[in-house]
Amino acid sequence: MTQISLMDDLAEVLVSGEALAQRIAELGETITSYYMDQGIEEIVLVAVTNGSIVFVADLMRQLKLHAKLDCIRVSSYRDDTTPVSEPEIIDNIRMNIAGEHVLLIDDILDTGSTLQKLVSVLKRMKPATLRTCVLLDKEGRRTKTYQASYSGFTIPEAFVVGYGLDFAERYRNLPCIGVLRPELQNPPEWC
Repeated sequence: MTQISLMDDLAEVLVSGEALAQRIAELGETITSYYMDQGIEEIVLVAVTNGSIVFVADLMRQLKLHAKLDCIRVSSYRDDTTPVSEPEIIDNIRMNIAGEHVLLIDDILDTGSTLQKLVSVLKRMKPATLRTCVLLDKEGRRTKTYQASYSGFTIPEAFVVGYGLDFAERYRNLPCIGVLRPELQNPPEWC
């Protein structure tokens, strides 16, 4: 059996696994403190799948609150390196969030279109509060003025994969976040 190294497909590592663990612990503390200071002991996490799954799993274990979980699925990239102009909701949440304290969690804030659309959709469901958290805030391509309530890392304009982020559904299982080598972004023909 041939051994493959997914790390070889990275031009560089932007965020190490150790840095991810440390920052997610800090985010967990900050988020917990915010809600506890408001007298809120239970929140609803809404994960934007598939990209945020790894991040959400690690973040929710850092929260010292009761946390319900639901998922919303959005198509923003469609196997390309640039987001589509209008994100499409493929599968909406099932939970009734009316009167709940909701934290929407996504992997990356890029143009702002996805978060802005999802916030609009969720607000129509009448949550008591709605805050947002992103693992990565990408500089440079913001077309909407949306800012996340919580952000893990600010990164430069680059196509990143790993820790849940993918290219054509690959690389999600990398333990770090790295820049995919340019020649693999074309998109390549998978063997």
